[in-house]
Amino acid sequence: MTVMTLERPARAVAADTIPSPCAIVELRRYALHPGRRETLIELFDREFVHTQEDCGMRVLGQFRDLDAPDDFVWLRGFSNMAERREALAAFYGGPVWRRHRDAANATMQDSSNVLLLRNVQTAATHAARPGMLLAVVCQLDAPATPLLVHRFEHEVRPCLQAAGMEVQAVLMTEHAPNDFPALPVRTDTEALVWICRFDSAAHQLDCADRLFASAIWRDAVWPRWLSQLSAAPQMFRLQPTAGSAWR
Repeated sequence: MTVMTLERPARAVAADTIPSPCAIVELRRYALHPGRRETLIELFDREFVHTQEDCGMRVLGQFRDLDAPDDFVWLRGFSNMAERREALAAFYGGPVWRRHRDAANATMQDSSNVLLLRNVQTAATHAARPGMLLAVVCQLDAPATPLLVHRFEHEVRPCLQAAGMEVQAVLMTEHAPNDFPALPVRTDTEALVWICRFDSAAHQLDCADRLFASAIWRDAVWPRWLSQLSAAPQMFRLQPTAGSAWR
């Protein structure tokens, strides 16, 4: 395996340069009409990946939720908020979206569950074969503080790693105003999100068993972390589609 940051697509830059990282990330969770997920995935992978990237954004990955058969989850990134506004205007005002938007929208019940996040740390692994991701969304009563991030890095992350969990991204709520109001984002929650990659669903369960077998995690780190949240964390097991860059 080689390690890459979640950056602008390599084909857009010379091979000997380092692309700018995606400072801004949207975590988009769509509730679809029953039985329509494969229709959207086929359309998305075929029409909406390279065309969005041609407009200046990065489609980081798209996924089936393993525990919600009618949910589709995807992430896209931008260098900054100004680039986000320009890229979204270019894509949603462009010919590809106009041609396919009715077919895409016909699969969806709700596309408003969107978290606008700031990249704290990403180091996604470019795997030779697809595995699965686990996204953990921690809801907070107030914006994530440097102390909370410090506690994640020095208390939570070491336990995850000791259990064999590969943390590939840490993100928290971005507070800049959404200056592309045609695509609303959630403003009802503060969040800190981490994403781990596993080789398979069985691998994820094995790592979870090892994690909760640890007395330090079970009796100290996890209860202390939960005490800082406004609700129990939401956990999403995500299987990459065939066209997903994040695998």
